Parts: sequence; C-alpha cells; structure tokens
Amino acid sequence: MSMAPRTDPQSPAPHVADSHDLIRVHGARENNLKDVNIEIPKRRLTVFTGVSGSGKSSLVFDTIAAESQRLINETYSAFVQGFMPTLARPEVDVLDGLTTVITVDQQRLGADPRSTVGTATDANAMLRILFSRLGKPHIGSPKAFSFNVASISGAGAVTMERGGQTVKERRSFSITGGMCPRCEGRGSVSDLDLRQLYDDSKSLSEGAITVPGYTGGGWNSRLYSESGFFDPDKPIRKFTKKELHDFLHREPTRMKIAGINMTYEGLIPRIQRSMLAKEREGMQPHIREFVDRAVTFTTCPECDGTRLNEGARSSKIKRISIADACAMQISDLAEWVRGLDEPSVAPLLTALQQTLDSFVEIGLGYLSLDRPAGTLSGGEAQRVKMIRHLGSSLTDVTYVFDEPTIGLHPHDIQRMNDLLLRLRDKGNTVLVVEHKPETIAIADHVVDLGPGAGTAGGTVCFEGTVEGLRTGGTITGRHFDDRAAVKKTVRKPTGTLEIRGARTHNLQGVDVDIPLGVLAVVTGVAGSGKSSLVHGSIPAGEGVVSVDQAAIRGSRRSNPATYTGLLDPIRKAFAKVNGVKPALFSANSEGACPTCNGAGVIYTDLAMMAGVATTCEECEGKRFQASVLDYHLGGRDISEVLAMSVTEAEEFFGAGEAATPAAHRILTRLADVGLGYLTLGQPLTTLSGGERQRLKLATHMAEKGGVYVLDEPTAGLHLADVEQLLGLLDRLVDAGKSVIVVEHHQAVMAHADWIIDLGPGAGHDGGRLVFEGTPADLVASRSTLTGKHLATYVGS
Repeated sequence: MSMAPRTDPQSPAPHVADSHDLIRVHGARENNLKDVNIEIPKRRLTVFTGVSGSGKSSLVFDTIAAESQRLINETYSAFVQGFMPTLARPEVDVLDGLTTVITVDQQRLGADPRSTVGTATDANAMLRILFSRLGKPHIGSPKAFSFNVASISGAGAVTMERGGQTVKERRSFSITGGMCPRCEGRGSVSDLDLRQLYDDSKSLSEGAITVPGYTGGGWNSRLYSESGFFDPDKPIRKFTKKELHDFLHREPTRMKIAGINMTYEGLIPRIQRSMLAKEREGMQPHIREFVDRAVTFTTCPECDGTRLNEGARSSKIKRISIADACAMQISDLAEWVRGLDEPSVAPLLTALQQTLDSFVEIGLGYLSLDRPAGTLSGGEAQRVKMIRHLGSSLTDVTYVFDEPTIGLHPHDIQRMNDLLLRLRDKGNTVLVVEHKPETIAIADHVVDLGPGAGTAGGTVCFEGTVEGLRTGGTITGRHFDDRAAVKKTVRKPTGTLEIRGARTHNLQGVDVDIPLGVLAVVTGVAGSGKSSLVHGSIPAGEGVVSVDQAAIRGSRRSNPATYTGLLDPIRKAFAKVNGVKPALFSANSEGACPTCNGAGVIYTDLAMMAGVATTCEECEGKRFQASVLDYHLGGRDISEVLAMSVTEAEEFFGAGEAATPAAHRILTRLADVGLGYLTLGQPLTTLSGGERQRLKLATHMAEKGGVYVLDEPTAGLHLADVEQLLGLLDRLVDAGKSVIVVEHHQAVMAHADWIIDLGPGAGHDGGRLVFEGTPADLVASRSTLTGKHLATYVGS
C-alpha cells in the first residue's frame, strides 16, 4: 500500500525553540539605572549610547554581562566555584533570554615586566613549539625558548618506602629554560646611581648619605655612623675596599646601637627593599622624585634586550632565531611564517598563521610580539583581546564591546566596523557601548540612555533605528550629525618647540617644530608614531604637564574628593570652625565608624557564593562616627558634604560661612571638565572610563606648567561633551598655555591651530612627517589619509 505525500499549503508553525529571539531586562537598578525595562534583539548589532556617566556600562556590563557570567559560574560544582571570583546578582528584577557573554573590555593588559604581546596571546606559545621542533641546533623542549623559565639543575638523595623497607636513592634533574640569567627575563637591568645616594667627599658624621629619610641624624643614619664597620669621620672616598663593601653591600647583621637591637644591612639592598620594591604610584612624592633620579634602567648587556639566554638565541630556522622573530613587525612575521613549508608541523603553522593574520586584519600588524603588554593603549589592548575571537567557530553567543573605536584613526574605524558586522553575521548578538557616529550608524538597533549623567541619567531615552535616533530629539540625536567647522583664522604661535632627529620606536629621524602658545594636534593612523614623538621627544619635566591614558588607581574607599586632594581643605575647614582635629573628618582615620571601619557597608564572605554587602546599621552608610556628625560647617555635616554634587559643592564652598578658596578652586576645575554631576563621595570604582580620564585632567590642571600634553582626551566622551572639551582647551590656550594633543577625533583636528600628521602607514610604514600646517591647508591638499577623512568630515 502506497501513501501519497502530504501537501500543506500553510507553512509549518515555527518551532518553539526558535521563539527566543530577545534579551529581556526588567527593573534594572544597578548603579544609577532607574528601573530600566528593555528588550534587545538577538543576532543583531545593538549600540548603546548616551553621555558619559548615563548608565551604558551599568546596563551592558554590570547587569547583562555580569548575570550571564554568574549563571555560567553556577553550573560548576561548589568545589570549583571556590576557586573562582564570586559575583553578586545584579540589581534587576528579571533577566530573560541571556546567552553566553564574551566581554572584550578596555582593561589594560597586565603590566608585569615579563608580559608581552606574544605572551598575552597564543603567538609566543606556538612560536616556542615551532622552534623546539625545527630549530637548528636542537636545544630542548618549548621551555628552552621561554624567557619565563630559568635553567635549573639539582641532585640529591630521596627517601621512599618500598616493599616495607625505607630505601634511599640518588636522583638528579635539570630543566633547560630560555631566561636570560642577568636580567631574569625582563630585558632591562636597573642600576642605582651612587652619586644620588651619597656625597663621597663628606664623612657619615657630616651627612654624606643624601637618601630621603637617612639625613638629619635619625635612626637610619645612626645605623651606619655607629655600626663600627668604618670611621664615621672619614670621607667615603677614602674608604678601603672592605669598608666600601660593608657600607654598600653587607649582608644583614644583628647588632646593638645605643642599647637597642637592630639589623645592619648595606645601603643598596636596604634601599632596594624599602623603596624600590614598592610600586611607583604608591610612593610619597619626595620618595618618587628620588627614585626617578637615582634609578637608571638600561638594556641588558647580556641578552641585548631580547630576554633570552644564549642557547635560545643560537637555535634558528632559516637564519632567524626566536628573538629575531619576536622583534619583527607582526605583518612581516606573518609573511615569514607563510614561507615555511614543513609538513611535520603543518597544523601548528596553520594556527600560527591565522593568529598573525588576525593581528594584521584588526589593524595591529605594526606591533611586534616582544612589545611589553603594559605599553599598549586601552584601544590596542582591547583589539589584542579580540584576536582570539575572530576565527572562533562559536555562534549564538553575546559579544560585549566597550568603545572598540578608541585610539582608532577614522581610516581604521571602517575596518573595525567590518569586524563587528562579521561577528554578527555568524549568528552572534553584538552589544557595543560607543560614542563615535561612524559606528552608531551601522547598528541594527540603538539604545540611548540619559538624559543626563549620574543621578540625572539612568533612563532609556530612545530605542529603535539609527534614523529614528536622528529625529528622536535626544542629546545624542541632536548632536549625531554635528560637524565642527575648520577655523577661518588661527592663533599665531609665541615660539616653537624644536624636535630634531627623533628616532623613538618607529620614528625615522623626524624633524619638526611644534608651535607654542596655540592648540597643536598630532595625528596619524594608529601605530604611526604619534605617542612616540610626543612622549619620547618632549621631556616631561619643568613646565610640561603630561596627561596620559594610564589607569587611575583607587579602591572602593577612594572617591573624587580623596583623589583630587579636595578633602584636605574641607577637613581643615571643618576642624578650624569646630576646634577639633582634621583627622576626625576622614572615614579612613579617626572619624571612621568603628563597626564598618569607615566603609559604610559590612561585607560578608559566603565562600563560593557571592558575598553580601549590607549597609552598616551603626552609621547608616554615612561612614562616620555619630559624634563626628555633630560638627557642622555652614549648617552641613561631613557626610552631607560628601553627598553633594560637584556643582552644589562649588556653590556651597564659594561664598558664605563655608567659603573655602582652596576647595572652591578644585571644584571649579572639576566643573570645567564636565564632571559637575559627580558626587564628592562616589567610589572611584563606579566611574566610567571617560569620567576617570576627565578626573585625571582636572587634577593635572592644578600643576604649574606652560605646556600641556594630552593623549586622546576625547576617549570615552559623548558627542555633546566634545564641545565642552574644545571650550576647555581654548580657555587653556587663551590663558597663555601651550596645548599639544595626540588625537584622532575630527572635531579636535578641525578646531586646531596647527596639525602635525604622521604616517603614511603604521609600524615601519609610518614614523615620517607627512604634513604640518593649518587644518584648512590639510583639507585643501587632501594629501594624506587624515586630510581625506577630515575633508569628508567638514563637508568640503
């Protein structure tokens, strides 16, 4: 019996599994979010925009990405979770339709001195295997080519139980590593300049030691003058060889000085242990100044900066050692690997080729694998993290990007847009926090948060298409098509800063005169040598204030008031009016609530489960003892002052009973950089990237200097905030300062008095001066990539 095929004119109903095509967020209250309800389409590119501090990162990173990661962690056993970071559930009522989230943020790669671009990716690991298989002469396993593994050997007796008897056997072992023994894999060695430690024409009694803390007859200086190892009245230059060794290098020795047990140690190891072991940022200013003066870092003479020992450098493939390979520009290294034809390691060569090609494709072909990871900018670090995802076979995952266009020239933004669209077209959900209109324009869906920043933000102002955003009437929509016009008249320079024969990194003997007394912009594609020219050739010393992109350091106890030094004049004003000690008005000192130690919350660790933070019942989150809150200034206690916004505090400390000129000056600078909405006591850990950059700029504006060097100050700034930044730069120049800006933003270029364009490409294809002149001349000539993009931007 045969059956006829069934014909159904109606298409079958979609499978229920295909109906989950939205990520639903209801009642999100993380940080400044105000019960946000939103539905995000899956397998589409969604861009989140809004002014800096409006809640974009709180929604995307702290809510969606954080909950996805927490749920994934919960799939592991309790034992495994005990070794993982514990994550609290975000403040949200419902999160539905989540997929696995891969976060590609702007956190700097580790600044460990042994961390390089190669070790931060898989490239170095694959190169080490390649050289261990094909390198001639063969010197050992992949460890023999690693500058993180030292060569060690040992021998001795081991005791074991065998057949009910205790047996002793002699065993020996050896590990062949690639670490240079002189610099221990760092590539540079540090030396102390002895002339900065002591004056050899003086005796110890005359105060020969010039190290901070070792002068003035204190215990540190008495330790040496009363040690008995040398005559304290004898000039150091007349010390015998043994006396000089005891003074500088003697091993720790217990002794009594003035009846007190002390440990004597040579001056050099003592300074290395007490001062040089600390991070530079954590040092007191006078100690930091001494360390900068006394410590010199030089390329290791034994390995010539390659970090590798002689054995690792001697093994070669086609006359190239692993040190040579790591020093090559990655685009050149990719070509060299492509030329290797070895069937025995074909899968390895294919994987290495794909990784290196990804570097080139993402616009990082100008880097080298031996580049220290800590020297990468935030944008470069983010793109390095992207590399492992480009060739991934995963689909239906959610990729979250934090301003992927930071540090990119307009020429490179199109390439980044193509990569984002490629990830989406593979069937992934792509969420991007972004300010650049070029990237917002490619979105399938736009979510605009605002309307303001801080407490004035945290609501969804618009949700829909890019065209809808343009006409939506939000701040982003109104400024979306803003274009800064090229200046018709430019300021005249008051002098020039001459740079001759600059050769830092990839610069090829650049000669340029940077005009002073004007707004000068240094531009060019990523990797063309802008930072090398500015930071490598303009000495950051007397009269030069440099604001780079280094991350702000600070714990959850740090806030804008402590970071800027604002709290010091406020504490003194409270103390003076109330006749008590200033330390009472510090939540990290005597005035702290004893129950929560001034944190305002009690943290309870629940092992492998997320810890719980509850508001302190004693101080009700105010962080201070009740007795401290009885003291007032201008009718406000210290906790009420810390709860004020910068704008409110500027008015409060500007006039009346609470007038404090020192505090008012700092608050004015914070308002000038657009941070008027921040509260004084807001933890630094809750600030966005753009807010931290501007906080640092406000702090540096207090420094006395005639030349300001700014490294991409528009990073993390909304289109509306760029206008305010340009006004600030103008005010600095009009006040007689010289402002030199490394920048890619066309609005800043158009607003400049003078443009210096480097290129024409990146890496060894860059490093040359391709244009210098006014923005109008650059637009008219269109002779460089920057000129073409700037002409398109201003519509000429």
